[in-house]
Amino acid sequence: MAPHHRRRRWLAAVLVVALVLVAILVLVGGGNRAHAPSVASPAGQGFFERIRELAGSGAGLLAARETAAENAAINRTLAYTPYVRIAGSQHREIALTFDDGPGPYTPQILATLQRHEVPATFFEVGVLERYFYGSTSAIVADGDAIGDHTEGHAAMSRLSVAGQRSQLLTDALAVQRRGAHFPRLFRPPYGMWNRVTLTLLHRYRMLMVLWTVDTGDYRRPGVHAIVKAALAGARPGAIILLHDAGGNRSQTVKALPRIIAGLRRRGYRLVTVPRLLLDNPAPRVQNIAAVIGTGG
Repeated sequence: MAPHHRRRRWLAAVLVVALVLVAILVLVGGGNRAHAPSVASPAGQGFFERIRELAGSGAGLLAARETAAENAAINRTLAYTPYVRIAGSQHREIALTFDDGPGPYTPQILATLQRHEVPATFFEVGVLERYFYGSTSAIVADGDAIGDHTEGHAAMSRLSVAGQRSQLLTDALAVQRRGAHFPRLFRPPYGMWNRVTLTLLHRYRMLMVLWTVDTGDYRRPGVHAIVKAALAGARPGAIILLHDAGGNRSQTVKALPRIIAGLRRRGYRLVTVPRLLLDNPAPRVQNIAAVIGTGG
């Protein structure tokens, strides 16, 4: 179970216990009922059913509140920049991101993340949902973040306004069908985008997420090279680019446990991009020149 899920459940348990104690005090304080707060219950509703209602849905309620806080962090970021390449350095946190999925290697990536209790962010291609939608459902169930990577892995700057809009919204609809929220994050395939892209992203309140570290795993340079690239570029607030589909990703699968272990040895906590921005507000100046027209 992921640490952030355990934390939510622990807090939910504390909340329920507190409400139970308050309710007991109210019930046993019958000597002064005139001053006791009234908690009206629908007909036929039992004591513990009412407690559960007051406590919300436990971990689900806390997850919703955390999602709201992360969305607010995205909104704050959008207020001063339409894109991020790196978050702030307030905490030693890093986000692992995976492009081009879902695909045949995504279940192995997810299994590794689950085994090591690591949340991640997936930028998905809509057309692949027809064949590998089970992985998207699993990503949603795990509480990971899902971003838009276009419907057909399109080079956005080469498309018309209508073409770009279609690529964004068709992909968004595809992931929503699998239980995800409308994506607040977007990553441009090949690092290609233009003013039209930014205008559309502004309209749909989406933040363009680039990357601090490109591991080059899509070129299949070898497991050691992928691990070395990820660790060499690690720094607080970094966003690391990996791929779970778009080709043979067996090297990425093998490299991932070593990347996780190496980052943790250096004292980094691994989080999703929304959480990264919540904990570490992004700098206003984002040096993106080096990543335009690059990446997979």
